[in-house]
Amino acid sequence: MAAQLYILTGHSRGMGEAIAARLLAPGHTVIGLSRRTNEALAKLAAERGATLEQWPVDLADSLPAAQRLRDTLAGFDAKQFERAVLINNAGAIDSPCALRDAELSGLAKTLRIDLEATVLLCAAFLDATRGWSGQRRVLNISSGLGRRAMASSAAYCAAKAGMDHLTRCLALEEALVPNGARVLSLAPGVIDTDMQVQLRSADAQAFPDRERFVALQREGQLTSADAAAARVLACLERPDFGDPPIGDVRELA
Repeated sequence: MAAQLYILTGHSRGMGEAIAARLLAPGHTVIGLSRRTNEALAKLAAERGATLEQWPVDLADSLPAAQRLRDTLAGFDAKQFERAVLINNAGAIDSPCALRDAELSGLAKTLRIDLEATVLLCAAFLDATRGWSGQRRVLNISSGLGRRAMASSAAYCAAKAGMDHLTRCLALEEALVPNGARVLSLAPGVIDTDMQVQLRSADAQAFPDRERFVALQREGQLTSADAAAARVLACLERPDFGDPPIGDVRELA
């Protein structure tokens, strides 16, 4: 089995946990970055003969995590892995409200997790693996809200729009170097996660779109975390991955 390396943020729960479970296969090394570890995934890795490293990190302070990632990757042999993949999946959304009413600390946390961490981890990954002989891919989990504005979620929308444009820039840069990484910013669809619970529970007066999210659950339009993970990983396997660098799972999977 060809050795493959996956770095996955937000791996301990939700769609990230489902993605991690699907990646744990013989010959695969998975490095998960989350605030907490997941014992079920550790057990699954042992059962399947996969290697799982879990780094308890707070991506609201992503510089130490990015530095550790760069140093860790630099310690691998350049020919060790047939494929190396960074999946920026972690995301956070502050309590929905107009920007003028938001707590500054909450805005800062959202922007750091949703955009700053992605920028720093991409930089660390692309730097440390630039001389690797295997295939390299970066999959940034974006959102339709990065492409469609929504009131009371300005920081989240802005961060995801920034992720999309970051990915466009990286695609241009990596196209100029030998064995450049292929990059994709992917909207994963509407998924049944804790974030959806948070939006449905928001103050209706502060969040004009609350009823739309309540209706999504009521009408059974939410995709399960495992089904969403399967569709995301199907996109990762596409031969045209990253062409174009912005995509939606509902159009690609």
